[in-house]
Amino acid sequence: MFEGWPLALGCGLIAGLANVAGGLLAVNRRGWDRVRQSYFVAAGAGFMLAAVLLRMIPESYRLAAEHARPGIAVGTLLLLGYLFVHWAEHVLVGHFHFGEETHHEHWVEPVVGTTALLGLLLHAFFDGVSIGSGFLIQPALGILVAIAIFLHKIPEGFTMASIMTAAGRSPREAGWSAAWLGLATLGGVITISLWSGLVRYALPFSAGAALYVAASDLIPAVNETKGIRMALTVFGGVLLFYGTETLLDSLGL
Repeated sequence: MFEGWPLALGCGLIAGLANVAGGLLAVNRRGWDRVRQSYFVAAGAGFMLAAVLLRMIPESYRLAAEHARPGIAVGTLLLLGYLFVHWAEHVLVGHFHFGEETHHEHWVEPVVGTTALLGLLLHAFFDGVSIGSGFLIQPALGILVAIAIFLHKIPEGFTMASIMTAAGRSPREAGWSAAWLGLATLGGVITISLWSGLVRYALPFSAGAALYVAASDLIPAVNETKGIRMALTVFGGVLLFYGTETLLDSLGL
């Protein structure tokens, strides 16, 4: 493993625990509602868009330029990552929409819970790959990516547990479904840490996947809310990215 793997693993663990927290909130239904969830989604969308466009994609091209050996083009990997999440959510799962199926009265067939879990497990795994890839490049990039992912992990766990409940699963099974997402995230961090030589492929692929989450999952969910507060929260997420980047620079990371 590379030198900074303990910090990467720690950030992956925190992100995974956010999945668990979201699942517990969905099961307990205390002190949490769609409005609070939407603010997490909006801030996460802005932060993640900034992290992908300003750091992950430029770093992907820089890595490609450092390797003289021919490989898959960065643009192709970005597109593949984007299309992979689209396939997982809308072909494998069929009708999953981030943040929409969060009400227990929306009952669905039991198989939907299984397919949704499988699709989101793939998604969560590449969240972990994104975190680990960031730390392989630079600690600051890893921390920025981890924060971006953390901000949507609670809504993701909440959504997964809600779908399982709507599919007729027990609260215990619903809670475990969110926990499995956390474990998949940790698995992604461990995988890229063990095979760090794949980072020049993993970083652009995971950047494309993160771009889909931010632009095609989170932003449309934000746009469903009327008024300007959610839109301003997206800009707040971008400002949070700049503030965090400045802080990390001042700390020498």
